[in-house]
Amino acid sequence: MSGPIGMIIQHDLRDWAQRQPQCHDYLLHGSKILKDGWWQLNCDLELNNPPEFIIEKEVSLNRFYLFVEKTWIFQQLILAIPLFLIGGISWLVWGISVRIVISVGGHWLIGYFAHNKGERTWKVEGAAVQGHNVRIAGLLSMGEAWHNNHHAYPGSAMLGLYSDEPDLGWWVLNILHNLGIVKNIKLPKELPFRSELVAEAENLDSRVERVPEDCKIAKFIRNGT
Repeated sequence: MSGPIGMIIQHDLRDWAQRQPQCHDYLLHGSKILKDGWWQLNCDLELNNPPEFIIEKEVSLNRFYLFVEKTWIFQQLILAIPLFLIGGISWLVWGISVRIVISVGGHWLIGYFAHNKGERTWKVEGAAVQGHNVRIAGLLSMGEAWHNNHHAYPGSAMLGLYSDEPDLGWWVLNILHNLGIVKNIKLPKELPFRSELVAEAENLDSRVERVPEDCKIAKFIRNGT
């Protein structure tokens, strides 16, 4: 799809557009599913007057991010070469080409439904696009399918905000946080108040919010016991 810098630019453009009172169908997944699939997987949108995004220097000048940005296409060779040596062309096709088609196509498909159908806990007033939670894809998408939560709290590292919303991405972050590898994690309660955010679900008071937890795996690694 892109390297880290390219992904940031793509996400920020889409995020900016979806918060406007009106949004182009390309950026809101507003067309019929086949047309949207063709657009998203094969086309690009060029704006006459695009917004300007300034990426923080600690990201834009980071040597590791810049290296990954320049080499992201060639990173498939790390897996492609051993697959070819072990299983020949068939392993290469299934392990690289088919895997990429399924993963990128799956990312688009979840994004399509997450902007059109599904549960909604929150509404962002004034925004052209509302995110939806696609419960069936919560685990498969590493938490990305809890997209209504993401629209409500875009700065939150946790996407599955409640105990009944499985979020593999958060579980990994929680382990890394326990190990001290990941720091400065932002959660909804630590983000600025949003006056435009309105609760739509009627059962919020009875739902159990997910919070950072001590991790047995991280404790085992730290203590070696």
